[in-house]
Amino acid sequence: MDVVKEKAHSNTVITKKKKSFWQVFKQQKILYLMSLPFVAWVIVFNYFPLWGWTMAFQNYRPGLGFFEQQWVGFEHFVALFQDERFYLALRNTLAMSIMGLTLGFTIPIVFAVLLNEVRKKAFKSIVQTVSYLPHFVSWVVVAGIVTKMLSIDGGIINELLVSTGIIDKPVQFMTKGEWFWIIVTLSDLWKEMGWNSIIFLAAMAGIDPQLYEAAKVDGASRWRQIWHITLPGIRPTILVVLILSIGHLITIGFEKQFLLGNSTVVDFAEVLDLYALNYGIGLGRFSYGTAIGIFNSLVSIILLFLANGIFKRYTNNSVM
Repeated sequence: MDVVKEKAHSNTVITKKKKSFWQVFKQQKILYLMSLPFVAWVIVFNYFPLWGWTMAFQNYRPGLGFFEQQWVGFEHFVALFQDERFYLALRNTLAMSIMGLTLGFTIPIVFAVLLNEVRKKAFKSIVQTVSYLPHFVSWVVVAGIVTKMLSIDGGIINELLVSTGIIDKPVQFMTKGEWFWIIVTLSDLWKEMGWNSIIFLAAMAGIDPQLYEAAKVDGASRWRQIWHITLPGIRPTILVVLILSIGHLITIGFEKQFLLGNSTVVDFAEVLDLYALNYGIGLGRFSYGTAIGIFNSLVSIILLFLANGIFKRYTNNSVM
């Protein structure tokens, strides 16, 4: 009898869960219908292309059918891990990713906190607008600006350093491999700092103003209010953004490196995506390029789950 009662109880619970889901669906059917185009977009552009991963296990030849391709197993992955150029590209990718994560993650938070403390709305709006504008500028234009600023022929950076006596003669920054990582990181920081701060400003807008009023009554300085109210208030947002940033640690694109790099700094400029372009697609080795892409995706997934698991265990905040 007890077993029968337990089964009946479990069936009742399941029925209630099903009914509650359908009740919610009926109540919010408009929202579900509105989300369908976005779900279809994700399926078409993010999941259907996974079929192309099969090329990594073939000697892919354009024009041949799927079953006419020559299957080679993990041959391209073996060749990938035996190529010294791959490890050089991996080094450059990790170096620029870590530098970008360190500066590109922390400075927008600091900028958002400082901007949130501005009381004059007109000045705050101007600063926000100016800081957002570089995000909408193409990397082609940004690369041209950076190259011109760092050039030895009329570059403002060299002129400033020479006029202040820091250096004796202009320096060709764009030909110095040891400077390339810093140049890329600072260029990306200038371009994206304002845009990346938006999410933190939005999180600060959701903090209860009464907390600040109570802190003022208790005699807390503005620094104390930032430390004990603002930062704890946006802590979940910071952790979520950090987890997602770690997940993209190895997929940093190649536009910045491609446009700012040149033949003299290629050993410092070539990242994994650029390596896949040059030694995969550029040479007609589509299978080899696909193998590089699979490696990037798998490492990104591992980093995402690893970061999410660590933060979930120690902070109870996660994205999944």
